[in-house]
Amino acid sequence: MKKTLLSMFMLVLAITLVISGCSGKNTESSNNAPGNGSSGGAEASKPVEVSVFAVQESGIDIPNNKFTKFLEEKFNIKFNWQINPSDGAKEKRQISLASGDYPEAYLLTAYIDEFSQADVLKYGQQGVLIPLNDLIDKYGPNIKKAMEESPEMKALYTAPDGNIYGLGAYTECFHCSYPNKMWVNTEWLKKLNLEEPKTTEEFKAMLQAFKTKDPNGNGKADEVPLSGSTEDFGVRIVPYLMNAFVYDDDRNYLNMENGKVVSAAIKPEWKEGLAYIKSLYDEGLIDPGAFTQNAEAYKKIGENADAEILGAGAGMHPAIFVNIDPGNTRSAHYNPLAPLAGPNGVSFTTHDAGGVTSGAKFVITNKASEEVQIALIKAIDYLYTPEGQTNAGTGMKGIDWTDPEPGDKALGEGVTPMVKTIPMKEGEAPRNAGWSGMGHFYMPKEYRDTWVQGEDIYASDGYERRLYNATLLYQGHEPKEIFPIWSIWIDPSEIDEASMLQTNLKNYIEQSQLQFITGNKDLNKDWDAYVQGLKDLKLDRYLEILQEAYDQSAK
Repeated sequence: MKKTLLSMFMLVLAITLVISGCSGKNTESSNNAPGNGSSGGAEASKPVEVSVFAVQESGIDIPNNKFTKFLEEKFNIKFNWQINPSDGAKEKRQISLASGDYPEAYLLTAYIDEFSQADVLKYGQQGVLIPLNDLIDKYGPNIKKAMEESPEMKALYTAPDGNIYGLGAYTECFHCSYPNKMWVNTEWLKKLNLEEPKTTEEFKAMLQAFKTKDPNGNGKADEVPLSGSTEDFGVRIVPYLMNAFVYDDDRNYLNMENGKVVSAAIKPEWKEGLAYIKSLYDEGLIDPGAFTQNAEAYKKIGENADAEILGAGAGMHPAIFVNIDPGNTRSAHYNPLAPLAGPNGVSFTTHDAGGVTSGAKFVITNKASEEVQIALIKAIDYLYTPEGQTNAGTGMKGIDWTDPEPGDKALGEGVTPMVKTIPMKEGEAPRNAGWSGMGHFYMPKEYRDTWVQGEDIYASDGYERRLYNATLLYQGHEPKEIFPIWSIWIDPSEIDEASMLQTNLKNYIEQSQLQFITGNKDLNKDWDAYVQGLKDLKLDRYLEILQEAYDQSAK
């Protein structure tokens, strides 16, 4: 999950420079708040030294980073970094904790490696991670204000024992929260005189036309009607199609019915959805590679050199399968298709928390002195201001972003623009002025909507607007009840059991799903055995654990 989220976020960040942000609701500056910043005098002359475990992101030199230097000067801190490459970072973190040779704080990148909720509870209750409640109350006015204005964030990071052992990335990415989109080659629709499909049968007819009517005009039957991948979140074709039959949350297969957690993967509607997808596969309308290929192979289809061959592509955003570089006209051919309606009128779409992560990316350990604890929380508190979050996540003002100019338009409709990115010039060296993912802490939608975006959605500076507008087609198609698996706290005594059951059930569902679609299993003859297999893997026990956690969270 973290790996796929990393791919998703880093790709969009590199293209648009708008993935960072924070809430315009928080306007207090930590530097002006009581007890924040340097106090002057003899004590201020010697910086507070802090040892920090961090994960190295590409293009960022953390010790020499401009934002690092700015933060050190602003809060009279000297960071002693323990830098770790992203590969193996989790293992090194676990080793440091197990050995007892750990630093005073961990400052991680949420999309690479962060403490899971299980980790937070385990090390918090062992006393390795200290509660942040009192520190936030006394020295974190902006964190405190953010939790008051976004109470769901406070609930997300408050453990069942009432303690906040760490802070995560609260990133309300609107387009990310509806990940399973479908992008259709609308140039082909025009050429074939077809309307955009609204139902599953119309979608099938469109794919048939793409396959048989030579929409790329090269006289060859080389078109790939529909493709996807397995590597990134939102690129799998099954959830988009299955959501026309039953809600598919993509990877957990959980539904809510009047407050009760149930499995979508044993419902008759799931079987009906698989039958429909199999019918597409049997007619050669689905690229077989969509069930096995990585992101690189998927993009080779979208960027096929000899001719444009992709008809429809699954993906959170089109840059996953086609380049959106200036001058690449092919990108503009792919436009979003709203959720389809199935034979029973069902028209769902996958919805989740977007970039909001549970667990923790910032924690303070019991090795930190009171002086170090206070220095750390003051520094992180600055990241909960609009200026601090933007400097941390995107880069320093005047280097990576600036104030908007007259005529600039914000991403959100009717919203006053607040931040304008400064694009990288061709050949320009990395600016190393921000922390990127390590700096993502508080980015509610209200602030992200204040970022300046170009009005040409097919230009590079309008890409985020393109995704925003596309997502409006999906908003509201989610069920009224969704199981919030990203935010519930499972009883510590049941975490290992739940994790094992989740892995076994997920693998079985996905393996069987592929076998049913490709014909290696028969939907009529083998369905009952498949359902029994889920029961043998203790599906009922898994749902029982989740129900207990959900009921406890609801309280």
